[in-house]
Amino acid sequence: MAEQNSTQNVQEQDLNQLLKVRREKLANLQEAGKDPFQITKYDVTHHTLDAKEQYTAHEEKILAGRVEPNVEGLDEAQAREVLNADYNERRAIMDANPIEVSIAGRMMFKRVMGKASFCNIQDLKGRIQVYVAKDAIGEESYADFKKSDIGDIYGVKGYVFRTKTGEISIHAVEMTLLSKNLQVLPEKFHGLTDTDTRYRQRYTDLIMNEEVKDTFIKRSKIISEIRKFLDAQGFMEVETPMLVSNAGGAAARPFETHYNALDEDVKLRISLELYLKRLIVGGLERVYEIGRVFRNEGLDTRHNPEFTLMELYQAYTDYYGMMDLTENMFRHVAQEVCGTTLIPYAEHMIDLGKPFERLTMVEAVKKYAGVDFDEIADTAAAKKIADEKGVHYEARHEKGDILNLFFEEFVEEHLIQPTFVMDHPVEISPLTKRKPDKPDYVERFELFIYGREMCNAYSELNDPIDQRERFKAQEAALAAGDEEANTTDEDFMNALEIGMPPTGGIGYGIDRLVMLLTNSPAIRDVLLFPTMKSLDK
Repeated sequence: MAEQNSTQNVQEQDLNQLLKVRREKLANLQEAGKDPFQITKYDVTHHTLDAKEQYTAHEEKILAGRVEPNVEGLDEAQAREVLNADYNERRAIMDANPIEVSIAGRMMFKRVMGKASFCNIQDLKGRIQVYVAKDAIGEESYADFKKSDIGDIYGVKGYVFRTKTGEISIHAVEMTLLSKNLQVLPEKFHGLTDTDTRYRQRYTDLIMNEEVKDTFIKRSKIISEIRKFLDAQGFMEVETPMLVSNAGGAAARPFETHYNALDEDVKLRISLELYLKRLIVGGLERVYEIGRVFRNEGLDTRHNPEFTLMELYQAYTDYYGMMDLTENMFRHVAQEVCGTTLIPYAEHMIDLGKPFERLTMVEAVKKYAGVDFDEIADTAAAKKIADEKGVHYEARHEKGDILNLFFEEFVEEHLIQPTFVMDHPVEISPLTKRKPDKPDYVERFELFIYGREMCNAYSELNDPIDQRERFKAQEAALAAGDEEANTTDEDFMNALEIGMPPTGGIGYGIDRLVMLLTNSPAIRDVLLFPTMKSLDK
């Protein structure tokens, strides 16, 4: 232990010395009138990838028809001479037809070699090698560059060329320090691997781990494609309140706060549902919202208290219409973002191209638990079979609640390929229209992929009398100790009494969809800034 502490102390001293040197370099630049933090803008003409692609296309055009040199039968020295001569000719042709660029990014590597050096510049789209020569940028600028540190942000002007080893690079004619890095980036060969640090310092994670940056670029594309799909279907994007007096629409505990200006206690929304339904009442026939919701619940690989939810509502359709829309949307987004509907996730290949399986909850429990709830007469019988199967329930639970417990216990883990689980018990669905032929069940489905709920949809309850009775049942459950039960929203009830048309509605966990399409194992991997416990706790 003493040896370990001694090593740690030496490392801390070394780090402190490095940080001190970097600040001294900044002070010297400022004294010389070269403070990088005084620069307010830099004109960028290309990203690194764009420069490479443009050069490749330009090279193919300029050198079209040029025959590769034949070195067959030559010894090594002769072959090298022929290849060097060919390279020099090609280089001369391309230099006479230059592609001039101005890029900017973070320096991730530097190798100084006397009067010429190399560095790698990283920007949004990748990295490119830069050749920095004293003769090209000037003696003073070259001296400043030699003092630069990994992590400094540079602007580079020059022209693109291909090295003898075939690497597309930039021959710098001007190097401008745009921002001085005063910290030390993680060691280049091992990157940033500590999970906790990666989540807390996402900015460093994005710099050091290219796959992380790609995940969040893909997340943006996923949401963009969702919007394109829904807009093409005639949906209108709207915004509804985050601070509400009654946090309903889902089974979850809300966060509570106080509104000083009105001297009222309010809650952060747990759902988007009740306000979006008000808009359906108002005649906006197809609406959706993508936004943050807040649930005062635990943290695990699938849950974060603050997450992104999308809900949409469509008048004059039902939950079957929502199934068709969901299946088509998932395929569209996968094809546009991933280029395929075969999605690798963990050890499985998820097929979004085939029709999604459809099972009622009763059928699913019968298939995987061997219990047919259609044959169970009442709550007492349901509790008896639960006791036999070792399924824990609470005294307040009724037959429908116990069916759901069986589903969670025996079924979810088996639903790897896309599966719509339909027709939930009325006890767990307070906002859903009953099935006319089976009033103990409702027109509801959840989509499961890889054993995870991806969305939740209803034929929305539009009967205000039935809805009030459901709210009463929820309030009774709340009084009995269910902290996730809803309370009656009188303004929403007033809206229903004005009249809501038959409506299909659905809520999607956007983060879980991103997890699926980026093959990410945990929700924190797809949240730029996930909820973390404070370090001083």
